[in-house]
Amino acid sequence: MRTACTPRSHPHDDAPDTARAFVRLAELPEGPERRALRDELVELWLPMAERIAVRFRGRGETLEDLYQVAALGLVKAVDHYDPARGRAFEAYAVPTVTGEIKRHFRDHMWTLHVPRRVQELRNRVRSALKELDQTTPGRPPTVAEVAALAQLTEEEVQAGMEALECFSALSLDAEVPGGDGYALGDTLGALDPGYDLIVDRAAAEPCLQGLPERDRLILYLRFFRGMTQSRIAEQLGISQMHVSRLLSACFDRLREELLAEAR
Repeated sequence: MRTACTPRSHPHDDAPDTARAFVRLAELPEGPERRALRDELVELWLPMAERIAVRFRGRGETLEDLYQVAALGLVKAVDHYDPARGRAFEAYAVPTVTGEIKRHFRDHMWTLHVPRRVQELRNRVRSALKELDQTTPGRPPTVAEVAALAQLTEEEVQAGMEALECFSALSLDAEVPGGDGYALGDTLGALDPGYDLIVDRAAAEPCLQGLPERDRLILYLRFFRGMTQSRIAEQLGISQMHVSRLLSACFDRLREELLAEAR
C-alpha cells in the first residue's frame, strides 16, 4: 500500500509531515486500511515519544518501561487527534504523551501513598528548584525563595520537598553512612512492653477503685510489695486459704468488668 505520509525537512527529525494522513485517517471507516494507516502514523511519530520519555529517566523507572508508557500515550494521541480543529498533531501529542508518563509515575512509582495535592506541590517545588539553581549558584535555594517563585506558602514548600523523597525507599539492610557496618534496620527501635503495661493499668484503675478496701490492700501487697500469700495472711490476721479465695474473687470481678467494658 502506498504511504499517505511524506516526510519533509523539519527542525526535528521525529516530526514528519502527516497532516494529510491524519485527514485521511479521520475519513476512513473502521477496517484494515484504517488500522494500517493508524499503525503507520504511530511508527512515524514514535521517535518523538521516545525523546519525551528520555526526559524522565533517572527517576526510578527503566528507560525501556518509559518508552512503553510513552508509546501508549502516543497511541492515545493518534486515536483522539482531530485535524479539523486546526491544531498541529505535534502540539497535541506532546502534552498527551507527557501526561501519560506523569500519570504512570503518579499511579505506579510512589513508594509511599501521597495525596494528589501533595504530588502537585512536589511538581511545583521541583520546577522552582530547577529554575532557582540557575540564579543561586553555589548554594541551595531557601524555602522562602522557592515559596515566592512557586507562589506557595513555606508550609506547602516543605510538604513538596518531603514528597520529593517518596519515589524510592531504602532497604532496611542498607548500610548507614558512617555507621561502621550498621544497617538501617539496626537503628529502629523495638516494641516496648512497658507501654502495654501502662495501658492495662489505666484500663484496670476504675475497676480497682470499685473494690472493697481490704481487697485493694491485698492486691497492693501481692503485686506492688511482692509479698507472698502467707505473709499477707499473717499481716491481716486471716488464713492463707482465705487470702487465696479473696485474690481469685478479685481477679474474676476485674476480668468480668474489663470484658464488659470492651464489649
